[in-house]
Amino acid sequence: MQGVTANADLDSEAGAIFATIPDLLSRQPALIARGPQYDVECLFGPVARPFHVSFRAGRIADLTPAPVLMRSWRFSYVASSPAWIKFWKPIPEPGWHDLFALTKRGEATLQGDIHPLMAHLQYFKDVLALPRLSTGERVMTGHIEPMVGRYVHVEIDGTINRIYFEESGTGIPLVCLHTAGSDGRQWRHLLADAEFSKNFRIIAFDMPWHGKSNPPEDWRGGEYKLTTARYTQTVRAFCKALVLDRPVVMGCSIGGRIVLNLAIDHASEFRALIGLEAADFQAPWYDTAWLNRPDVHGGEVCAALVSGLIATQSPEASRMETLWAYKQSGPGIFKGDLYFYRVDGDLRGRTQAIDTGQCPLYLLTGEYDFSCTAEDTLRTASEIAGADVTIMEQLGHFPMSENPAQFRGYIAPVLNQILERAR
Repeated sequence: MQGVTANADLDSEAGAIFATIPDLLSRQPALIARGPQYDVECLFGPVARPFHVSFRAGRIADLTPAPVLMRSWRFSYVASSPAWIKFWKPIPEPGWHDLFALTKRGEATLQGDIHPLMAHLQYFKDVLALPRLSTGERVMTGHIEPMVGRYVHVEIDGTINRIYFEESGTGIPLVCLHTAGSDGRQWRHLLADAEFSKNFRIIAFDMPWHGKSNPPEDWRGGEYKLTTARYTQTVRAFCKALVLDRPVVMGCSIGGRIVLNLAIDHASEFRALIGLEAADFQAPWYDTAWLNRPDVHGGEVCAALVSGLIATQSPEASRMETLWAYKQSGPGIFKGDLYFYRVDGDLRGRTQAIDTGQCPLYLLTGEYDFSCTAEDTLRTASEIAGADVTIMEQLGHFPMSENPAQFRGYIAPVLNQILERAR
């Protein structure tokens, strides 16, 4: 009976918290302005006590406990009461911080016609997270950052690509690779770090089709698909074009995956390799068809999809900056990058060939990343003799941009080790 009473108490608590969302939303004019501009009926809340919710022009016009006789809904998102309680904590634990993280672990279900949800995914995510809302001040500064941006012409697969890159500092070349669907702006805090730039020439470039790098000259509008071969060739060709002597390469997400491939096939070309959020393979948890279709805003849905991969402790300004690059991504580019990540870049069974004696390999993964999980990275590292592995607390899938100060505490020892080896 105690278990039944405890469950009933959690159901009651979750239901009471959920009932506060309409009032919380009414105090968020910016969030209301981002809401759907049409009527939609949903079923949200705890599995035991869900609610019929009526959205009208970004507001919740009605919230009524289910079931309601002869009342239909377009889609539903329901989760266990314990899951909602954990989701609403001011700082949720890893794996309990995002709607899709809950579905991945089997604590929530999504049903019905999910088009309205996907078309306004970030809006619905933010609405359902309102009970844990916190505010903070943003500080404006006026200093000029030290990095310099230029273009270099790089031949890739027989075609010239005009690639944009930014750099700062002098010393050991450190080439930084951005995540899928984003660009080199993710590395601006590392580029602006005065201490690191004393000993490292930090370089971040936009892959072709990304950021300020256009598609190659011979592209005529066909579907973009990143392959392992082209990605590898791009990194090597860029380093060659800048005449970099055994650079360190640090990549995140797809950049972390290609780092593993470089370690397998081209280790002798590099001084060290650093994989952030890197693993030989991750099981897909999303449908890429939503990322490039005419009836859903591509930038909005891409940003909303990855927003849950950011740790909840991350500063709000850094969170929004990280997502902004996804909102600006070209049509189909994020989806095309994921062809490499989900299909063509499967390295299972190959990582045992990595020789860390020839080229040191560092793997760092955020505890809040439920795409490339800590378990994925640890499993991969177990196949690589000598790999240096760190699970980063209070960080997610975009450590260098979502919480630069927290990330610095983890990357500084790695760069110091590389520097000591060079000396």
